[in-house]
This record gives sequence, structure tokens and C-alpha cells, in this order.
Amino acid sequence: MEHGKLKRYAGYALGEIVLVVVGILIALQINNANEARLEREREARYLQNLKVDLEYTIRELDRFIETREGRIASGLRMIEYFNGRPLDDLSDFNYHNINVHLVVRYYQNINTYEELVNSGNLGLISNQAIKNGLMDLGLLYEQLKGDEDHMRFDLEGYVYAPFFDAVDIEPMTRAYVHKASGGQEGAAVALSRDDVETLLEDLRYKNGFTLVIYMMRVINERFTAMRAIAEELVTQIDQELAGRIE
Repeated sequence: MEHGKLKRYAGYALGEIVLVVVGILIALQINNANEARLEREREARYLQNLKVDLEYTIRELDRFIETREGRIASGLRMIEYFNGRPLDDLSDFNYHNINVHLVVRYYQNINTYEELVNSGNLGLISNQAIKNGLMDLGLLYEQLKGDEDHMRFDLEGYVYAPFFDAVDIEPMTRAYVHKASGGQEGAAVALSRDDVETLLEDLRYKNGFTLVIYMMRVINERFTAMRAIAEELVTQIDQELAGRIE
């Protein structure tokens, strides 16, 4: 009888142990499922924020590409003047001359990607193609910064310096602002033909425009490549998010 009781107690104890183990396994499974769900939700939020950043990047790249094309056109007009185009309109020379001077540096703003990298959460992005695209975009931006540094060096050494040394830039600047604003700002001041001819005789000044035109074309090619990557990333993110909804 004692042996029978011991056997029953052992059976009950074993059953309880099995139930506890099964309960623990179920709890772990539920916890892991909850963790996975929370990670998917965090990833989805990051993807949505990345899309917002990338759409802003595309708009900014479009704006910079268009502006740089205008600067390149002005630079080419200046080369025509250096090569003998008649000075029938001093305001036209002045506009295209100063338009090339006003080059603004591009700053990429993808805060969400930087947050993912800095926080160590880049691994949350499960789509490797999206991660690769973001890294490619970052690499192109680093290359672009080098190109812009090169162009800034050419501007400062071969365009700004001879311009500032040779002429009074105050009336030229006022005339440029007046023309660029459609007459809303600046002033339609008379320009000095002697100043313009002095600039046209400066070989260093001409060479500066040639260098800057070349660099702006290189930079616009970089902008175009960056835009293509950003646009493809938006498409991939849309597909990733749509697949989760389905």
C-alpha cells in the first residue's frame, strides 16, 4: 500500500512538473511573440519616418539640381562673354556673373537613418535592400561633400578673389538683386563698363568659371544618382509596409 501511494504521489509530482514546464514554455512563446510584434511595430514606425525623410530629400535634390542647372547656364553665358560675346547689355553680364558666385552647399537631412545608426537599432530594419540603399545614399553624400569642398576652393581662389580685388561689388550686387527679384529689391543702378572689361581681361577669372562649371556638372550628376537611390528606397519602403498590412 505504501508503495502504491508513493507511486501515485510521484505521478502527481511529475504531472505538475510537466504542467509547470509547459506553462513556462507557453509564457516564453507568448513573450517572444509579443517582443517580435513590438519590434515589427517599431520597424514600421522607423520605415514610415524614413519615407518622410527620403521624400524631403527628393524635393531638396530636385531644387538643388534645378538651381545648379541655372548656375551652369550662367557660367556658360560668362564663357561666351570671355570669348567675345558683345557687351550690349551690362545688366545681363552682371546677372550671370554674380549668379555663379551664389553657390549654396547641400546638406543631407535623414535624421531617422542617423538615429538608427547612433542608437544601434539599424538591425531593426529587416529588409537588407533598404539598409543597403541607405548606406549607398550615405556614401554618395560623403563623396558629394568632397566635390563641394573642391568647388568651394575653386570659387574662393579663382572667382571670388579676382572679383573682389578688381571692382566695386556694391553696385553690381544691388543691380543683381534688382534683376533677380523682378525689380522688387535692390536698385537699377548704372554699371561700369570699365569694371566689366577689367574682369573680362582677367584670365584667372575666366579659368575660375571653367573650373566651377565642370565641378557643378559633376555635383549635379551626384545629385541625380542620390535622387534615384532615394526614389527607389521610397518604393521599397512602400512595398515593405504594404506587405505587412496584407
